[in-house]
Amino acid sequence: MAVYRRTARPRLLLVLLVLTSAILVSADIRGGGGGWVGTIRGGARDAFAPVQSAVSDVVSPVSDFFNGVFQYRSLEHQNALLRQQVAQDQANQVGASDAQRERQDLLDLLNLSFAGDIPTVAARVLAGPESNFQASIVIDRGSDDGLVKNMPVVSGSGLVGRLEQVSRHQATVLLLTDPGFNVGVRLSPSGDIGVASGQGPGQPLTVDLVDPSTKLDPGAVIVSSGLQGSTYPPGIPIGRVRTAVTTPGAVRESVTLNPVVDSRRLAFVKVLLWSAR
Repeated sequence: MAVYRRTARPRLLLVLLVLTSAILVSADIRGGGGGWVGTIRGGARDAFAPVQSAVSDVVSPVSDFFNGVFQYRSLEHQNALLRQQVAQDQANQVGASDAQRERQDLLDLLNLSFAGDIPTVAARVLAGPESNFQASIVIDRGSDDGLVKNMPVVSGSGLVGRLEQVSRHQATVLLLTDPGFNVGVRLSPSGDIGVASGQGPGQPLTVDLVDPSTKLDPGAVIVSSGLQGSTYPPGIPIGRVRTAVTTPGAVRESVTLNPVVDSRRLAFVKVLLWSAR
């Protein structure tokens, strides 16, 4: 049976390549770069160029991939820091805006010209309307502070509402926008009397019992009438005229008001220690 022997040529070729590499490295170390050494080095470079190119083609995408991953992580970290900084700046702006609004509310409450000499109790708003369907707020004063149901609640701009429920340390305020809220008003400049009623959060007040001959200018301020036995003292701003329409043959004028108080932005209020007489 014939026996095949592995040829020694590949082994000899490998030895020659190793020797050639050693000679070239030795020449580089000594600084030789010309003559036959340079020729051999050039030939070796040409011989190994296809292999080097192939290896580079394989390694470069992998290297680019890992470089891309590291750069992406760096950019992602930087973006996260930027988002955090933006959020912090926005929070600072909101905090500053709230502080300014609370300061302005307090300043407005210092001079309630429409309250006259009626005693008052200042209160902080603990909870505002939780939805567009809720027309009440909660304040941090109660019966221990002299508060009684139905007392008027005001801001620096005008009427907020009236006390609906009172406990020892807190009270619920029914806002004038509530559909169950009514207040007697005096129309200017005519001085005619009417009744303003709430139509729900975000809706204008309506005014009933207005004589069709009454002249009303858009934007005119309407105040509480304060008639005998009224829940509210006279002269408290209620709203500004939004529309005033008289239909031919109608027995009354159709009037709507925009409330002067934005109950969604209240921070402090005052309760008028006033009882109907």
